[in-house]
Amino acid sequence: MRLQCAGPGKIPRHSSVEVEAEVLRARELLENNFKDFIQLFPTQNAHVERGISAEAVHGMLSALIPMRREALKTATARPTTKNSFNFAALNEERQARQVWELEFFTQQLLQHCERTRADLYWDRIAAKTPENWIIESEAHKHTFWYDVLGKCEHPSVAPDPQTRFVEENNHFTSYEVVLAVAPNVFASGRLQIPKGIRPDEKRPVVVCQHGLEGSPESCLTQDSNARDFKSYKGFAASLAERGFVTFAPQNPYTGKDTFRLLQRKANPLGISLFSIILEQHEVILSWLRSQSFVDASRIAFYGLSYGGKSAMRLPALLDGYCLSICSGDFNEWVRKNASVEYRGSYMFTGEYEMPEWNLGNTFNYAEMATLIAPRPFMVERGHHDGVGTDEWVSYEYAKVRRFYAQLKIPERTEIEYFDGPHTINGKGAFEFLHKHLKFAAAVR
Repeated sequence: MRLQCAGPGKIPRHSSVEVEAEVLRARELLENNFKDFIQLFPTQNAHVERGISAEAVHGMLSALIPMRREALKTATARPTTKNSFNFAALNEERQARQVWELEFFTQQLLQHCERTRADLYWDRIAAKTPENWIIESEAHKHTFWYDVLGKCEHPSVAPDPQTRFVEENNHFTSYEVVLAVAPNVFASGRLQIPKGIRPDEKRPVVVCQHGLEGSPESCLTQDSNARDFKSYKGFAASLAERGFVTFAPQNPYTGKDTFRLLQRKANPLGISLFSIILEQHEVILSWLRSQSFVDASRIAFYGLSYGGKSAMRLPALLDGYCLSICSGDFNEWVRKNASVEYRGSYMFTGEYEMPEWNLGNTFNYAEMATLIAPRPFMVERGHHDGVGTDEWVSYEYAKVRRFYAQLKIPERTEIEYFDGPHTINGKGAFEFLHKHLKFAAAVR
């Protein structure tokens, strides 16, 4: 089985002029007392292509052991010929050892991280009622947002909403919406407004989130021949036909490596892709709540696949979502990311952006679901969905069901298994929305 390759990148060779210029720049950044700490040892032997030259070794040892400088000056380096070592073979062998050591280390952590989460999270929960949990969970939400996903700090900007008419049918009118989030950052999506809303009426909203490489249109197309229909079943349009206002946002996980490079650049800053998505959805929620036809207390989230990842993270931290439905993604998420035994693990796929900081020791999907509680939460799971196994999904969901029962609100969480693949099912989930959004409009 082939392990996943690293993210795209290059380690180029640099000319001596480029190296000298960078050394000079580094010295200029240091105070006078430290300028000599950076030394350049040009390679004298033309055959030294990889590894460390004798000159560099002498320089390093001289700096580390000042009292032996004179001895080092007279020392004779072992002669090296081009064919003395097979550097490529040595590097490959060394890299293989390092990979196996890292694998052994992480797989050991994987065996123990559930106990770590229990010690730091489950065993410390004191709340027995929804009201107490709302208060107690705030500290956990802060940890999840600031320490795990990362919180963006940016200048506030006016949302400056821009809308454009797209289409109209017998059931709803659709508009394209663009909202400013931060300098050079915006949120966008498709808004569906059902026909027949009275002037004084406020309807519930379902935010319908697409998956990897998807778009708002993915959630809306009802053409059975369209590529996206097989997965999404046009669920944003179907819910609008039932009388719900629907909004299908464009999340940034599209463009293959384009967004993954964004994730890689974000990580050293202590943030992630979901740091940006959270900011976008804060603005989306604020804008939706300001609409005269929207009931601000009844805005739900329903996402498939990568949209299911959003369904676990966004409602956990944004109280503006009154419930969440995770379709085609709920899992024993930590094991899904790190296992080398499960063929469906992200260790064997191209999604190298999946790992999140210290998730194994902090928040698996069950812990994320508790941050959604006491609001309603549902899982939609196809028996033949290759993102996980029924056993793993059931194992993780059992913790969620137990937690809701401990809060004396077991009726607020459900899981629906169906005989299908990685797709929206749109049956039990639709009933869940009608029930908990208290909206009993008949299908038109």
